[in-house]
Amino acid sequence: MTVRRNVTPWASAALVLTALLTTSCAGEDPDAGRSEANPPSATPHGYVEGAKEAAEQQSRLLLNDPGSGNTRVLDLVTGKVHGTAEVKDAVRLGMDGRFGYLHTPGGTHVLDSGAWMVDHGDHVHYYSAPTRDVGEIPAGSQAQIRSDVAVTAVTDENGRTVLYDRSRLEKGQIATSRTLRGTYTGAVVPYAEHLLAFANEGGTTELVVLDRKGERLASPDVTCEAPRGDAVTRRGVILGCADGALLVRAQDGAFAAEKIPYGKHVPEQGRATTFRHRPGSDTLTAQAGGDAVWVLDVAERTWKRVDTGPVVAVNTAGEGSPLLVLETDGAIHGYDIATGKRTARTKPLLTAGKRADSDGTAPVIEVDRSRAYVNDPEGKQVFEIDYNDGLRIARSFDLDVKPVLMVEAGR
Repeated sequence: MTVRRNVTPWASAALVLTALLTTSCAGEDPDAGRSEANPPSATPHGYVEGAKEAAEQQSRLLLNDPGSGNTRVLDLVTGKVHGTAEVKDAVRLGMDGRFGYLHTPGGTHVLDSGAWMVDHGDHVHYYSAPTRDVGEIPAGSQAQIRSDVAVTAVTDENGRTVLYDRSRLEKGQIATSRTLRGTYTGAVVPYAEHLLAFANEGGTTELVVLDRKGERLASPDVTCEAPRGDAVTRRGVILGCADGALLVRAQDGAFAAEKIPYGKHVPEQGRATTFRHRPGSDTLTAQAGGDAVWVLDVAERTWKRVDTGPVVAVNTAGEGSPLLVLETDGAIHGYDIATGKRTARTKPLLTAGKRADSDGTAPVIEVDRSRAYVNDPEGKQVFEIDYNDGLRIARSFDLDVKPVLMVEAGR
């Protein structure tokens, strides 16, 4: 594999993050409460057995070619590529920050990327470990998988949900912890030590809150027509509905739901059904039909429709950053979210344009704290884009496989 660079983007970022982490963690007095009877702990703050802690984000890209089954892990810090388990006929590749889920008709293969972060609220820890092939979950290509730090919820095409022990996954083991009673519409989302789900009650789809045993608790009295799409943000969970979205938040041990309507009728083909955003951001994006994009500002509770060209993929880093749209001309276009005006455009990067809804394996845009990544399957490349510098191509990675499916881990 060849890496072509215009700059070396990680050095300055590493210095900044080192300073941030040092400052934040210094606020936690390591000697607080210590005495002769209470000696210092031998375990450092943030220690994770078997992992290395770093001052900078340890991002990696998981890449898969469904035709050959070849799967690669591209380390974005070193630029090196590593091979891993061969998984053929994957139709989707999901990611929960650490684990990649390769969905095939016969089951879902779990891959531990070996890169993740732990958010302590006032500071963040970044970790890296060897990539590991975990094994297969008996859930097919239509399964929806959502995770938090404790459980991974796998909901199949019939609405049955199985919970898997996250701590066991981290040890390379697949172990179920519980199967929920009943069936649910869409994904079951772990959030705030509970589970959010949609239950069909007498022909209406009602939001329900479950404990980790699957027992129903007091729930907001809200319904959602045609639920589809979800995203976890710092302000709560966004759940897509036919007339807009629900924002669900945990408040003092209870849950509240707030509707964020489109404000006008939106036909089915123009609704937001798959949300894309930078983890930690409160600005979500979604396709709005073939030639436009929705931007949902969770903080302001507002939707904005941005007219673009024919959309292949979309994403944004959030407030103050451009809306990034891969269009069928093969170029990345940058738009000002406030005005909807195009502000920048790359040269054509992809060798073949393809609409995102053609077969579910179109290229994607992955965004982290300083860079965006787009995969070019036919050209066997991944491009790294500095979205804060006029969409400058910072690096390009030549691969030995077609990166048809791509997700970013470590964020």
